[in-house]
Amino acid sequence: MANFPTTALRLETRIEEGNTLQLSLGDIPVKEPASDEVVVQILASPLNPSDLAMMLGTSDVSTARQSGTSERPVITIDIPPSGRSAMANRIGKAYGIGNEAAGLVIAAGDSDAAQSLLNKTVACRGGELHVEYRTLKASQCFELPADVSPVEGAACFTNPMTVMCMIETMHLDGHTALVHTAAASNLGLMLNKVCAADGIGLVNIVRKQEQETLLRDFGAQYVVNSSASNFQEELVAAIDATGATLGFDAVGGGRLAGDILGAMEIAMAKRILEYSRYGSPQLKQVYIYGRLDLGEVVLPFNLGMSWSVGGWLSTHALERIGPERVSAVRKRVFSELKTTFASRYTAQISLTEALDVDMMKAYARKATGEKYLIMPDK
Repeated sequence: MANFPTTALRLETRIEEGNTLQLSLGDIPVKEPASDEVVVQILASPLNPSDLAMMLGTSDVSTARQSGTSERPVITIDIPPSGRSAMANRIGKAYGIGNEAAGLVIAAGDSDAAQSLLNKTVACRGGELHVEYRTLKASQCFELPADVSPVEGAACFTNPMTVMCMIETMHLDGHTALVHTAAASNLGLMLNKVCAADGIGLVNIVRKQEQETLLRDFGAQYVVNSSASNFQEELVAAIDATGATLGFDAVGGGRLAGDILGAMEIAMAKRILEYSRYGSPQLKQVYIYGRLDLGEVVLPFNLGMSWSVGGWLSTHALERIGPERVSAVRKRVFSELKTTFASRYTAQISLTEALDVDMMKAYARKATGEKYLIMPDK
């Protein structure tokens, strides 16, 4: 007989036939662990933008309404005509949410790897982690240092590993400095700490004065405000000072990626001794890794002929980096979870509280600097 619960509550997202998205709590079986598996009681799991993309799809959050009971709340949200084709393959299917978490291993298979984690507090990855209990491969779980709590270790993959993958990508692509947008976020603050420690030039782009102030108080050297009247001039000056030719853009749509490339071209063109109608030969790269703006990416004409815009995912970057570097990067992250890679949370909420309409609208804003942590046992 299993020495753990055989069912668990899971936060679920489902597309209904009537062009609506439904968020609810579902009962799922907790699978008996195979030889190389463990059962984890999930104690903390952050709500990341990637989780929200799966959770809310292309629904219009402003149409959200509440139903169900206090124990089993349900949120229903309309999907506008423009977003229905993208959701067609999800109709009638319930999906779990949550890419990372921390918890306690309460059962384990008979392999050495699984048994070594029994009764240990671990960080884990693997999807569907906004849940009470989850059976996972032992290889998806990593023992947390003794002085790191589940709350402190819950977000040790998505943001920290993304930051380190950005640095690794920079080195692999032959760049020496970075530009980063939505820079006052949890991830942005981590990136500032790493770049300061490693002596890497970093240009931070924000859109509000309070975000600019936060970063300057934090110690960031180069901060530019995209809503300022002199944004382009300040961006060129910062890129010129750092020599940044690689950008990571969390916004996606609109003109920002093009503004970055344009500023890079102006800065790099200053270093050319003779005029070339093809512009600077230095490759200027912007990777889009988030879509806070779902609109089209708009590029200007004055970028020269050596530039690139592409999508970027830390999962793909990890494959490119290779196992030896990944191991070294993970070791650094785990050793600095209480310092460099510490996460700040706006609120800690239960699975039930996550399905309160007002709370959902708050975390769905994906506001810079705001981050929510789900506590399934709360």
